[in-house]
Amino acid sequence: MTSDTPTRRLRLTLFDLDHTLLPIDSDHAWGAFTVRIGWSDAAQFAQRNDRFLAHYQAGTLDVHDYVRFATEALRLRGPDAAAAAHAQFMREVIGPAILPQALALVRAHQAAGDEVLIVTATNEFVTRPIARALGVGDAGLLAMQLARDAGGWYSGEIDGVPTLRAGKVRRMEQWLAERQLAWEDVESRFYSDSMNDLPLLEKVDHPVATNPEPRLRALARERGWRILDLFGAPPAADAPPSS
Repeated sequence: MTSDTPTRRLRLTLFDLDHTLLPIDSDHAWGAFTVRIGWSDAAQFAQRNDRFLAHYQAGTLDVHDYVRFATEALRLRGPDAAAAAHAQFMREVIGPAILPQALALVRAHQAAGDEVLIVTATNEFVTRPIARALGVGDAGLLAMQLARDAGGWYSGEIDGVPTLRAGKVRRMEQWLAERQLAWEDVESRFYSDSMNDLPLLEKVDHPVATNPEPRLRALARERGWRILDLFGAPPAADAPPSS
């Protein structure tokens, strides 16, 4: 006997991290933190870090060069010192940046039965403890995977597909394939602030421009996408729909 009741599709909710769930860029903040604790030369690091950030915002970042740069200090210090520094980073920088409205948004999707993932271009060392603090956990994190050397420590290279621009779509397709799913098997939603995430925003069923940069805000208005200003009152024209 068969049922005429349609099978409910998996509800998949994806979040970018930096400037979406956090009001800061965690990768940039980690770099500034390493300067503060004396791991890097302040003037030299700040110049390079800001230049990479500008390239990211412009969509011209060489992600392999950036990951070598971003992981240099922790690779030189080793696992124990890196873990201790990151715990301090979580207490002093990330903890205050995890705001109630971001936690409430994640919890609301989880309570609705959604599969919730964070898909971020920031590397796994920086983001894994953040994903745990946000209640998503290691299993819900698709970050920039870092390759390891023969000794088991980070080599400075990327392992697999970088979670940047179209790479986020490819990583999601890998995630779906591992579960014998395809895009048509899920009802998907993606929250992001950045034009770098346009490939994934265009792929999902429900794109949400969240705290969007000006170019994305303009595009979202043009296409009728929902706009969510999570960290401040939205302009009247951008108020999210009630449904």
